[in-house]
Amino acid sequence: MTNTILNFQTATGHEILAAAGKKYLRPGGRIATEKLFQWANFQPGETVLELGSSFGYSAIALAKSYDVRVVGVEKNPDSVACARANICVAGLENQVEIIEGNIFNLEAISGKFDYVLAEAILTMQSPLGKAKILAEIHNRLKPGGKFLSHELLATDKEEQIHVDLARVIRVNSTPLSESNWITAFAKAGLQVEKCQTDSMNLLNLRRMFQDEGIFNTIRILWNILTQRNIRKRVLEIHQVFHKYQHELGYIILCAVA
Repeated sequence: MTNTILNFQTATGHEILAAAGKKYLRPGGRIATEKLFQWANFQPGETVLELGSSFGYSAIALAKSYDVRVVGVEKNPDSVACARANICVAGLENQVEIIEGNIFNLEAISGKFDYVLAEAILTMQSPLGKAKILAEIHNRLKPGGKFLSHELLATDKEEQIHVDLARVIRVNSTPLSESNWITAFAKAGLQVEKCQTDSMNLLNLRRMFQDEGIFNTIRILWNILTQRNIRKRVLEIHQVFHKYQHELGYIILCAVA
C-alpha cells in the first residue's frame, strides 16, 4: 500500500471525515441503508456491483449478511489495498472482489449483475456525469435487475446548496430534489419502484452513536477536537449542513432496469 499524505486544504469532505475516523459516510445513516437492503430482497448467490467501495466495509457486510457475491469498484489505490486486506481478514476472498477502476468506465467490468449499489456517489457528479453513470449502471444490470441508490436530497434551494457544498466538500456536490432524481433515473431506463426521503443527520451526534458505536464516536470527537486541520474542515462542513438543515436530506431509491 502506498502512504499518501492527506492535503487537508484540498481533500474532499469524505476524506476529511474518514481521517477523523468516521467509517459510515452515508447521508441517511445505517437505518437508510438497511431499509434499502430490505427493498432489495437479496437472495444467496446473487451478484452485486458496488460503486465506490472505499475500504470494503459495505461489501464485506453484504457478503456476510446476505451470502451474495460482491464486486466493488474503487479508484483510490490506497483504499483498494485497505479493502483487499479487510476482505482477507474477513476470509471472504472467494466472495468479494475489489477492482481498482473508475465509475465512469463500468464497461471495463465483465458480466452483468443482479444489483448495482451506489451510496453517496451520484450526488458528487455534474448533471452530465450523473447521466453517464446512470446509463452505464443500466448497462451493467441484468434485465429486471435492481439499482439501489442512497444520495443527498435538496428539497429546495438546489443551486445555493450546490455552491456552498462544493465550496466546503471540494467536489462538485449537486443534490437533487426527489422529482429530479426520479427523472434522471427514468432517462437512463431505470424505473423507480420505491423511494423514501428524510432529514440528513450525517454529523448529528445521536446519529453518529447509532452508526459508529460509542467508542468510535468518542475517537472521532477526540480527533476533531485535538487535530486543528481536521477540526477546521469539519466545522466548515457542519456550518453548511446547519445552514440548510430544513432543505438538505437524504433519499433512497430502488429502481428496476
